[in-house]
Amino acid sequence: MDYIRAFIVGGTMCLIGQILMDKTKLTPARILVSFVTAGVILGALGIYEPIYKYGKAGASVPLPGFGYALAKGAIKDVEKYGLIGAFTGGLKATAAGVSAAIFFGYIMALVSKPRTKK
Repeated sequence: MDYIRAFIVGGTMCLIGQILMDKTKLTPARILVSFVTAGVILGALGIYEPIYKYGKAGASVPLPGFGYALAKGAIKDVEKYGLIGAFTGGLKATAAGVSAAIFFGYIMALVSKPRTKK
């Protein structure tokens, strides 16, 4: 059942992104930034938490999940360290994911033959 819920939540996010790409003049970069921002706002308002608990990986892996992790880390560190936690909390909460993306991106660049589009 976890797989089905993750598919529903993650698939809905992908569907929203595809509709935005097809029906608006927004660039993919703007859509990506909008998804991260939406995750931050929904996380700060406490709306993303139930979505995360229901969809698990379907909600934590896509870009709104990254924004949610930023907001959650910042809120946690603000409670613990005050204003400085607003800057350090999000970085600490997402450091492993960002590091993994950089590392595996580098490995893939070494293994494959990257080239520019024509």
